[in-house]
Amino acid sequence: MQLVLQFVDAHIDVSSLLWLFPITFMFHDFEEILTVEKWGNARGPGILKTLPGFAKKMYASSFQMNTHRFTQDVLVVYSIIVTATLLAALFQIYILFLAALHLYFLHVFTHIGQALLLKMYTPGVATAIVPVLPYSLYAYYRLMSEGMVGWSDMLWGLVFLAVLLPFCLIVLLKSRHRSALPKR
Repeated sequence: MQLVLQFVDAHIDVSSLLWLFPITFMFHDFEEILTVEKWGNARGPGILKTLPGFAKKMYASSFQMNTHRFTQDVLVVYSIIVTATLLAALFQIYILFLAALHLYFLHVFTHIGQALLLKMYTPGVATAIVPVLPYSLYAYYRLMSEGMVGWSDMLWGLVFLAVLLPFCLIVLLKSRHRSALPKR
């Protein structure tokens, strides 16, 4: 494993490492964009029937997601990731990058958990395993080993994520709910 890391370290500079974040994100989200509407239409009603009332209400609009609406959500997240990457690459401001990277890493386990819980393919699970998981782990390793961030930075990134994430999720779910309402 050490030889692999040495080889990759020698061939990927830190700037490239940072810019691989939005690139790997798009590979992951292309899988979701291409599959979410068809999968949601086919599997959503059956899955919703198994959810408790509060979860059913919270996730109903997500299962009615069309490709256009999902792509709008992806654009917002992608814009945040590019902004975080710009701040990190140009100004060595890493807190937003780390917050986004933490969410990206944790998101892998959401996909794996959904697939295991539902005992089926779920949109995004394949690219969560490759490239998201290896990229996230390597990015953590590399940022730490290069001394660009330390454990306190990692913790502050988690705090920043914990503060922003609930607000962002509420806005996202409300936006999805509004877009799912029938037109008058």
